[in-house]
Amino acid sequence: MENFDQDSSLISSSGGISVANSYPLESICEDRVVTERKQNLLTDFFPTLRSGEWSDIGGRPYMEDTHICISDLAKKFGYSLLSEHAISFYGVFDGHGGKTAAHFVREHLPRVIVEDADFPVKLEKVVTRSFIEIDAAFEKSCSLESGRSSGTTALTAMIFGRSLLVANAGDCRAVLSRGGAAKEMSEDHRPCCVKERTRIESLGGFIDDGYLNGQLAVTRALGDWHLEGMKTKGDRSGPLIAEPELKLVTLTKEDEFLIIGSDGIWDVYSNQNAVDFVRKRLQEHNDLKRCCREMVGEALKRGATDNLTVVIVSFHSEPPPPVVVQRARVRRSISAEGLQNLKCLLGGSA
Repeated sequence: MENFDQDSSLISSSGGISVANSYPLESICEDRVVTERKQNLLTDFFPTLRSGEWSDIGGRPYMEDTHICISDLAKKFGYSLLSEHAISFYGVFDGHGGKTAAHFVREHLPRVIVEDADFPVKLEKVVTRSFIEIDAAFEKSCSLESGRSSGTTALTAMIFGRSLLVANAGDCRAVLSRGGAAKEMSEDHRPCCVKERTRIESLGGFIDDGYLNGQLAVTRALGDWHLEGMKTKGDRSGPLIAEPELKLVTLTKEDEFLIIGSDGIWDVYSNQNAVDFVRKRLQEHNDLKRCCREMVGEALKRGATDNLTVVIVSFHSEPPPPVVVQRARVRRSISAEGLQNLKCLLGGSA
């Protein structure tokens, strides 16, 4: 069908279709109907949201991870939207140097997003602005002796209608299962990332032994205001920023679920391995919370030493379908020499 639409050799000078070179009419109609049906299945899809979550202290003496799941963000804070569809909000926050920054961001970021004057019309700008505002608010709220000495990474996912918006600052990660294939929805902000290293060095920062300015294992985070020379203060720029990277996709029927995890999860799971694990468990029992618990339990068995947090958001009420693997057709052939040898062999045995 693609060749039919694009190949100019099928169009005569009179503007009609050359019957001699065109496909049979029946085939064209059938292909077009199949294509339209597939398109309708994708565009008519509307997600049925459900979620589960689980966390564990892992091998650490303190729990610094935290998370949040809000099914209707506007309603949670007493706002009403003109849209008939709710905006759902999910987040994982991985603290370091204490839990204060992670809990502060979890408690205040959703409200700051909702109260922004451009919410929900300019959601991408609102989310970016809110991350930066919360970072500044945390500096003002804490004293040097207490929570100000902590920081946190943050990854949020917002679902509105068929749109999924992921915002990430740090090394939490979001992975989408699309027809059983893992699709990364965020990039880890670590010193080994070439793009981040270039940004850091342009701001006067440096990477020392895999750490930002020799101190942090991440290149984007909220908080950490106590670290000298890290954050922008007044006219002085710093390499550690709270600005998130955003990724926006339109969900289709092929999109099964989203996995959001702190870096402790991804230390022992690859993206595809995580998707395969979740699909298998959901096919067994279709219980998201139990699946999260099993995923964290498996991470511990694999030797995870960090705090562990995972949130899974499913876009369907039913479990993921089995993936049908299309086996490639194998063509077998024999060389002329092999054919001659076979003839001789058969002739000799006759």
